[in-house]
Amino acid sequence: MTEPGRIVVGVSGTPTSLQALRVAVAETRRTGVALRAVLAWAPPGGELSYRRAPCPPLLRFWEDEAAWRLRNCFDEAFGAVPHDVPVQLDLVRSDPGAALVDSADRPEDLLVVGAGARGTVTRLFHGATTRYCVANAGCRVLTVPPPALLSELPRRLRHSVPAPPQEILRPPLTAPEPAPGESRSQHNS
Repeated sequence: MTEPGRIVVGVSGTPTSLQALRVAVAETRRTGVALRAVLAWAPPGGELSYRRAPCPPLLRFWEDEAAWRLRNCFDEAFGAVPHDVPVQLDLVRSDPGAALVDSADRPEDLLVVGAGARGTVTRLFHGATTRYCVANAGCRVLTVPPPALLSELPRRLRHSVPAPPQEILRPPLTAPEPAPGESRSQHNS
């Protein structure tokens, strides 16, 4: 017996990926199949750079930041992860195109990707991911055009991704101060 298809959507936090997420959720509501939201990430500088100077604490930090971006995509698009559809959130440490094609591995799946606006950044990143998915996916691929209002944004904001809050970016490096009436030795035990 074959497994039922799913809707797999690539998200990154850009306005175009949020539009793809909205379309994927609407399609999930229409069909009743499960939604799998995939955010692909890699260490800054790429895997080769990380292998030259590995740092596990930094790697955990980058993964936490990617997990925040994945949840934040739903917050930006809907206010929260919708509870009326089955949603699976996946962080994949990989190239975005390969992660999406590998995630949509059933012939019955539907892969939803943002087509991106026309421009240099899109041709270098979003366009390459979209082309890779269309050329290599073993399932149907739906490319979603960018939101109409995207062209009205200043060029520097069209492909920006929101930054996580400062408390995620800067974890405390020292122990918190003890409460009044509590000695430091009691607090650390």
